[in-house]
Amino acid sequence: MRAEGQAHIERIQKAMALVRKFLDWDRATRRLDELNARVEDPTLWDKPKEAEAVMKERRRLEASIGAVSQIESEMNDAIEFIELGEMEDDQATVDEGHATLKALAERADRDKVQALLAGEADANDTYLEVHAGAGGTESQDWAEMLQRMYTRWAERHGYKVELVDYHAGEAAGIKSATLLIKGENAYGYAKTESGVHRLVRISPYDSSARRHTSFSSVWVYPVIDDTFEIDINPSDLKIDTYRASGAGGQHVNTTDSAVRITHQPSGIVVASQIDRSQHKNREIAMGMLKARMFEAEMQKREEAASAEHASKSDIGWGHQIRSYVLQPYQQVKDLRTGLVSTAPGDVLDGELDAFMAAALSQRVTGEKVEVEDVD
Repeated sequence: MRAEGQAHIERIQKAMALVRKFLDWDRATRRLDELNARVEDPTLWDKPKEAEAVMKERRRLEASIGAVSQIESEMNDAIEFIELGEMEDDQATVDEGHATLKALAERADRDKVQALLAGEADANDTYLEVHAGAGGTESQDWAEMLQRMYTRWAERHGYKVELVDYHAGEAAGIKSATLLIKGENAYGYAKTESGVHRLVRISPYDSSARRHTSFSSVWVYPVIDDTFEIDINPSDLKIDTYRASGAGGQHVNTTDSAVRITHQPSGIVVASQIDRSQHKNREIAMGMLKARMFEAEMQKREEAASAEHASKSDIGWGHQIRSYVLQPYQQVKDLRTGLVSTAPGDVLDGELDAFMAAALSQRVTGEKVEVEDVD
């Protein structure tokens, strides 16, 4: 078999091994048998909510297990096809077998990412906050670039994007912004983007054309509904109203309609100015607060399971998850996975799927990669 064919096989096997590990294959197959038995029980729909949860879990497991089994079966068929072609010196058959392996490898990578999106809230819509770090106009301009990057990423996936909160910079850019991204698995994909992002470039605001380093942070948390029980004591809340100060148009009005809620025990602050109604903005902000508290609880569970500290860190050097270098060379490097792109223009235009997939995979394998940052 040609080297390219062997490479495709190894790529498929690696992807399927990751999915098997993530699912805990033996446990997952037993669980699917249990769910299939429950579906046969005519009393299941006596409790509609419980029945919907059972059906949802069954569909997810059935899809993941079925995809692995099918890909592995088709891979074995392709290998036999190639071996047969080689025995009979039939180059057309060999080429067809290699083409099948290549297509299966690409499909395995796609299915792998889908299978990894099985967290409690991964299928949900998501909030994504961007905050400029220290550095004034430089960092505020970088924060606006990140806001655009995630908007473009969402649009590439056919997601709907709403600007929930917005605070403009003094001279350019933004101090902060909150996006609401609506679409299937929006949170599952975007959750790996939480952290500090570093930009190195020739500053357009420096008359001496010197290189500048800027930092901004991204914080991602899921939209949750009434099925997630989050208890909030009203006496723990500090609620402020203020005049909307958005990017213009519908985001600007002359009344104190914007709402900011501070959960004093945790220090969590959320705000909404998307609507002209103060009542509606308060409702939206309360939803955001519940989502942030749910995300914080999920993070505690993840830290307990992995014995790692993965909380929000300072917006500055040494805490970044990814560096974007535009001068003197072109490179984007993820400092968790080691993944590199030499096309930062494409990344800043929303091509983030490879970075997200690598980070999702790393959460399963737990592998640590020694990565040097770029200058």
